[in-house]
Amino acid sequence: MNELRLSSWLPTTNKEVKIRGWDALDVILFSGDAYVDHPSFGPAVIGRILESYGLRVAIVPQPNVNDNLQDFVKLGAPKLFFGVTGGCMDPMISNYNANKKRRDKDAYTPNGEIGFRPDYATTVYSKILKEKWPEVPVLIGGIEASLRRVTHYDYWSDQLMPSILESSKADMLVYGMGEQPLREVVRLLQKGVPFSSINTVKQTAVMLNAEANIPKNKHWEDVEIASHETCLEDKKAYASNFKIIEQESNKLAARRIFQKVGEKILMINPPYPTMTEEEIDASFELPYTRLPHPKYNKRGPIPAFEMIKFSINIHRGCFGGCSFCTISAHQGKFIASRSQESVLREVDIVANMPDFKGYLSDIGGPSANMYKMKGKIQSICDKCVAPSCISPVICSNLDTSHKPLTQLYQAVDKHPKVKKSFIGSGIRHDMLVPEFNKNADAKELDDYTEEVMTKHVSGRLKVAPEHTSDPVLKLMRKPSFSYFHKFKDRFDKINLKHKLKLQLIPYFISNHPACEAEDMANLAAETKDMGFQLEQVQGFTPTPMTVATVIYYSGYHPYTLKEVNTPKTKKEKDEQHRFFFWYKDENKQWIRNTLNKLGRQDLLNVLLPKKEERWRKNKPGKPKHTFNDAVPFNQRKEKVKYKGKKKRKTKKR
Repeated sequence: MNELRLSSWLPTTNKEVKIRGWDALDVILFSGDAYVDHPSFGPAVIGRILESYGLRVAIVPQPNVNDNLQDFVKLGAPKLFFGVTGGCMDPMISNYNANKKRRDKDAYTPNGEIGFRPDYATTVYSKILKEKWPEVPVLIGGIEASLRRVTHYDYWSDQLMPSILESSKADMLVYGMGEQPLREVVRLLQKGVPFSSINTVKQTAVMLNAEANIPKNKHWEDVEIASHETCLEDKKAYASNFKIIEQESNKLAARRIFQKVGEKILMINPPYPTMTEEEIDASFELPYTRLPHPKYNKRGPIPAFEMIKFSINIHRGCFGGCSFCTISAHQGKFIASRSQESVLREVDIVANMPDFKGYLSDIGGPSANMYKMKGKIQSICDKCVAPSCISPVICSNLDTSHKPLTQLYQAVDKHPKVKKSFIGSGIRHDMLVPEFNKNADAKELDDYTEEVMTKHVSGRLKVAPEHTSDPVLKLMRKPSFSYFHKFKDRFDKINLKHKLKLQLIPYFISNHPACEAEDMANLAAETKDMGFQLEQVQGFTPTPMTVATVIYYSGYHPYTLKEVNTPKTKKEKDEQHRFFFWYKDENKQWIRNTLNKLGRQDLLNVLLPKKEERWRKNKPGKPKHTFNDAVPFNQRKEKVKYKGKKKRKTKKR
């Protein structure tokens, strides 16, 4: 690492282009992130992929859009195309929180400074490039483009927006992970096919003129969804679109989607099959420096890089299909796993970095424990249209063996320079509960849980049950909270068995569609009853390309077209969120008033019992928890009351 030269990175300036001896460029990338040459950063991956095809590639990270736009012309025009991405996150998520307030940090900028990434960055960059270089094709990609490829609701402007292809005036959109479609686009360009004629590449989308001939492909079936204009007038039509979009995005043999947008037609080609082990290994083993560009050396650390500097990504994709999550919409439902050999080669590279101290911060992926999981009989998966493989139940065709993952952890820990490897990614705790994962080997699940708890956790294990209300969880495509109780039982037993002092930290969401104030009160009471004082909580943020966002905007569930209530006003959202913090003095009187109005004295007695209030005044500290958590709270209102009476009678005797 100490021997790296400036030319080890993709060039970002004319000086760096000349260092490589180039007199022209084939592709110039524009990114909303600072340039970190690491396989966890999408712009770097795309740059290295294009480089591996023999192209001369440069990258312009975080171009200035507030001056004379010199950053957009300084490298001239590329021979093939401009590539544009808003960065590793949707810029609106990077710039704003769930309350639409500007964030004071940007994790993908040196020192976390703000102001280096414009709102709707992909559209802003693309429009500038089309104005400056009207003859040069612009190809957009990354998560912002991917999730906004069709008519979508934009939470920050509170309006329905057309495909980002229309807004940005770009020539082509690559959705999902870009390695496979880019390979084909470049192959055709190198054969001499004009960019404007490339319109049948899988996993791409283009805008066609209404009078243009529809490109033919005898292997594809077509489906037309409601036009953008129809969606503007009819929220139910917009909702019904999403079912088609989500199902086709997750199919292995999907249909081509058409949508009219004004006088044009949006054409979204079917996705590529899931990357093979050989393909994903090749992507991760490109010649990354694994470091930020030297231009940032004096500007300070890049928070997102510091977080993943010593981590290893072992797979892509997620078959959870959670209603509020965009992972499967971008990375796909099916898991693309790296080989153990590839992972171990990367571990060796990281272990030999000069500032490595022996600790790997994460061995994981979108969900930590989906490595190597896939369908037992592929032909069944080929026909499947379900958005989730584990909701409402785990598919009987899904191989959920944790053995390959346990073996991988053990192989990593054998490296002489690795003192400890942590699992920082979220673990699907429900898949570790035999009562839910009925087709799995219970001992194998326990072995994995024990391996994680004894060797890969530092004090806290974070999991995401998300809610306690069964109706809300059903809409979220998450299992009943009763399975979290069962997981906690196993967690406690392993803690006791090995004399550990680990904490279980659950994540929860407020303001989700179908969630009422009473549901949040139940959540607060049940989690308090279990001994938790919640910290890891968040409010629901509507993001494009999710079921929950479609419901938030339209009021209809896209699969049933039934009406679903969603908290929308600031007052509703704030009040639901306050239940998380029942233990704060400023919330107590409000909670008393609210629960009395709802007629839920049973919940009030759990959250703020008079006896406990008196005890807290005399003895500050965490409240004692005396309720039995063997039965979920929302199933035992009367049992709580009866238990209290029984205790008082016992004392009198």
